[in-house]
Amino acid sequence: MAIIDVVRFDGLKSRDWLIYKHPSEKLVLGTQLIVQEGQAAIFVKGGAVADVFYPGTHTLSTNNLPILKSIVNLPFGGKTPFSAEIYFVNTAVILDINWGTIDPIQLIDPKYYVKLRIRAFGQMGLRVLDVVTLFKEVIGGMQKNDIVKFDKIKEYYRGILVIKVKSAIADAIITNGVSALEISVKLESLSDKVKENVISEFEKYGFTVVNFFIQSINFPDEDFEKINKILENKAEFEIMGDRRYATKRSFDVYEGAANNQSGVAGAFAAGGIGLGTAIGMGNMMNQTIGNPLGKEEDTKECVSCKARIPAGSKFCPECGANNSELTCECGKKLSPGTKFCPECGKKVEQ
Repeated sequence: MAIIDVVRFDGLKSRDWLIYKHPSEKLVLGTQLIVQEGQAAIFVKGGAVADVFYPGTHTLSTNNLPILKSIVNLPFGGKTPFSAEIYFVNTAVILDINWGTIDPIQLIDPKYYVKLRIRAFGQMGLRVLDVVTLFKEVIGGMQKNDIVKFDKIKEYYRGILVIKVKSAIADAIITNGVSALEISVKLESLSDKVKENVISEFEKYGFTVVNFFIQSINFPDEDFEKINKILENKAEFEIMGDRRYATKRSFDVYEGAANNQSGVAGAFAAGGIGLGTAIGMGNMMNQTIGNPLGKEEDTKECVSCKARIPAGSKFCPECGANNSELTCECGKKLSPGTKFCPECGKKVEQ
């Protein structure tokens, strides 16, 4: 094997590499080591780190490889060939590391009480802070010409990220009562919280977390439809008012029963209720809300709000106006709302 005079690694076209093991076989004192910007080089012999070199041109000698000297026992000033493992480490900041939760977080929304399957996605930036720690914890077992990319590291730490992200989201929704529909405004604070929680985990392996972002938190469309239905009903309630909304819901129930082939009794019978019971319940509900399915002649128009009300109503259930028949002092029967008697011209007391 030829003796190597210059050791260098010019990197890859992409910046997503993390570690490169140089195919060094025979080195001698005086060999030139060139370390590019954004790199560090680790010399290893017998599993021990001999030295770490940072950007610049270095001449290998017993002065900068004291551990190597004691292991190899090189003669002073000699050119005895020796072998050592050389690892180039990418120390530049990698900002475009994407992550995401594979399994959804299943939670009950605290505002709408709907079960949701929440997923989160984002991006993070890493930089190697301690190359020796990285070597001890991650590098071992690489072969010649091996290249480890940041994607591999992302797989190592996916479990840590997912656990921390799920914990932060669950805490915001369950503990703080933030609805999933409103959590998007909390993304910045959630990102900061997760970053604080994962920094110490990455430092154990020689990394520092430059930035961490939760870019989106979402859930399936079918889960959103459940909330959307609730929002539609809530909007109707707020626009119509509680009394009119209750009346409308009653109309919806009756309309559904009326559209049934067997009518109201058939709808109740389908649910296991007898015909007599169904008719009795129908009569009772008719008395309660004024027979909404009755004929036109069973209702009249309110003199004030013009709403259709039961014909026998003395007061309007919508606006409370007096709708009872009046009798003038002269004995003339008057329609509700009449102000002056058409017979004697006297003012009518309402």
